[in-house]
Amino acid sequence: MSDGSTRFAAERHERILRLLRERGAMSLRDLAGALDASEVTVRRDLRVLEERGLLERSRGGAAPLGGPAREPSHRDKSGVAVAEKEAIADLAATLVGPDDAIVLGPGTTTQRLARRLAGVPGLTVVTNSLLVAAALADGREVEVVLTGGGLRGATHALTGGITERFLADVRVRRAFLSGNGLTGAHGLSTPSLAAAGTDRALAATAAEVVVLADHTKFGVDAPFRTVPPERIAHLVTDPRAPRADLDALAAAGATLHLTPSPTAPSPTTEHP
Repeated sequence: MSDGSTRFAAERHERILRLLRERGAMSLRDLAGALDASEVTVRRDLRVLEERGLLERSRGGAAPLGGPAREPSHRDKSGVAVAEKEAIADLAATLVGPDDAIVLGPGTTTQRLARRLAGVPGLTVVTNSLLVAAALADGREVEVVLTGGGLRGATHALTGGITERFLADVRVRRAFLSGNGLTGAHGLSTPSLAAAGTDRALAATAAEVVVLADHTKFGVDAPFRTVPPERIAHLVTDPRAPRADLDALAAAGATLHLTPSPTAPSPTTEHP
């Protein structure tokens, strides 16, 4: 199997496990539809994942291993779509200028964006992510404001009532958020009720919400919505994101920013 095929298979495997964690048992047909893959391909993926002890396979589909659905950890996500996340962070950084005040939510993509912003003069960043704060810690030009709250160890993020009350008094131009799922119909979502409340508070601080989502996030509709489609002012993603969802989000008002494909000379921006 080529390196490219191996990478695509690994991304499908990660998405299958995420879908099962967030939705519970799913049929082979539903999995194939969510992944935009053939049932033959998904059946082969399920066999591999079952052999690795990562799911329970049935005749008509698959189910997560015992226990409730959980929010994927930072470790779960850190090795997925790495090149795409780096490109998304590069492009998102162009939406931040000197003397801006922004909010950065938790996530592996926002952490990458933070590294690119450490030298922006006069920038103020409010965040509930310990990893985002650490990425900006050496930026002498940047003021970092870390919210209080209870620590969710899996995501290295602060959440809860203290966090939400702090954010209620924050007003910024743009909030940069990621999440666990994104669809044109439902918007941005997460499987965690505690994280959802805090993510909504992060979004409420900003005049504009910027969503950073690589293609593996699309088609996942987690139980708790954080940002509805009409509140997404900018979406920064990669060219492998499904066109139907992109069109729906653009119709709802989002400006689309697509990172370049390997053969494209520059990124593109599509206005609604």
